[in-house]
Amino acid sequence: MGALLDIDRLAVALPGPRGPLPILHDVSLTVGEGELVGIAGESGCGKSMTAQTLLGLLPPGAKVTGSARFDGTELLTLDRKGWQKVRGAGIAMVFQDPTAALHPMLTVGRQLTEHMRVHLGVDRKAARRRAVDLLDQVRIPDPERALEAYPHQFSGGMRQRVAIASALAAQPRLLIADEPTTALDVTVQAGILALLDRLRRDTGLAVAFITHDLGVLSALTARSYVFYAGRVVESGPTGQLLTKPEHPYTAALLGARPHGGQTGVALTPIPGSPPAPGELPPGCAFSPRCAHVRDECRTAVPPLHPAGPGRAAACVIRPELEVAA
Repeated sequence: MGALLDIDRLAVALPGPRGPLPILHDVSLTVGEGELVGIAGESGCGKSMTAQTLLGLLPPGAKVTGSARFDGTELLTLDRKGWQKVRGAGIAMVFQDPTAALHPMLTVGRQLTEHMRVHLGVDRKAARRRAVDLLDQVRIPDPERALEAYPHQFSGGMRQRVAIASALAAQPRLLIADEPTTALDVTVQAGILALLDRLRRDTGLAVAFITHDLGVLSALTARSYVFYAGRVVESGPTGQLLTKPEHPYTAALLGARPHGGQTGVALTPIPGSPPAPGELPPGCAFSPRCAHVRDECRTAVPPLHPAGPGRAAACVIRPELEVAA
């Protein structure tokens, strides 16, 4: 059986004052049925742009090449009616900020049931019953009463649960979760992660989980992709990727992360900043920040090379990398 989502050499350029501005470069990744896949990297590395491309949410004038197939359908050639069929019922998205994602002037009930009536063709009563069930699934207390409430009447964690329920309303096969636990406290975060994993196991929902938090990646996903400067620089089983990275950027991310309350373990910040779109250095985009850089790193962009079973890394030297436990 093929992948539910298969992205191959996806490239995106947005309109700029001096012409097209490249944002994504030859991105390839897959998500299988019922699989929870991680997508990690610093802010601005292309994670959210990839998600927006998959939902046809790019601004006018964007240039897109490559392929993005969902359940055998090429997304990049869809017209307006084609996107209407895919969004919500095929692919749904949970955004980082539930306050912005939920309409402040509409009740939770109306926002949930409109999706169902459009995509599932059910009547008002059936939509309401399903809305109650969805709110119960995401652990919203007294779901009947919650349908009559407005988003501002919920806490941040509860709003995110409502946003997840809204994304699930039309029974999508793939959920893109774009940093849905950012700015939430640890307890609420753990509840949302457990919810996504339970939904995956109970319903066969596939999830692409976008995050900059490697701890979340480790707790939730079996397979992950690491982005840098609009490219995938490493991929593989999450456990292996986080304990024996094959790319210096992945190792640098691990070295810069907090160590869960451990004392005596120093953080090692990554020097410099990620390059802005259109200002990539020659060769490997990470070379100006890399502690292992060599002359050959600055001459050509390294492609992804096999780095073991199910693994790949875009590094021409692949040094021995040590990671603090």
